[in-house]
Amino acid sequence: QEQLVESGGGLVQPGGSLRLSCAASGFTLPYYAIGWFRQAPGKEREAVSAIIRDIGTTYYADSVKGRFTISRDNVKDTVYLQMNTLKPEDTGVYYCATLFYGEYSNMDLRGDHWGKGTQVTVSS
Repeated sequence: QEQLVESGGGLVQPGGSLRLSCAASGFTLPYYAIGWFRQAPGKEREAVSAIIRDIGTTYYADSVKGRFTISRDNVKDTVYLQMNTLKPEDTGVYYCATLFYGEYSNMDLRGDHWGKGTQVTVSS
């Protein structure tokens, strides 16, 4: 069964850091472009970052540029999202997904296989 599993969320103070992981089972992650999305309470889900397959070009939403870094470890079949200088507005459930469509210039991304998400709360 093809599955993605996110981990690494938690409660952190403003200015802190977290590293999220997205692990795959049932399929080979390096063959896919992967996106990270988040959904804050009462808001629509938004794309945060993406990494394409092969050469691994990365993309970021303007709200996280310079603070978040997406990377992949093809040996471990895992994609990471390093989040630094976290802000309260980064709070939400973070999801990873394999992408079947990407308009990367405006971060219009569509996913098909999704994980169940991991909660990130930034609060003092």
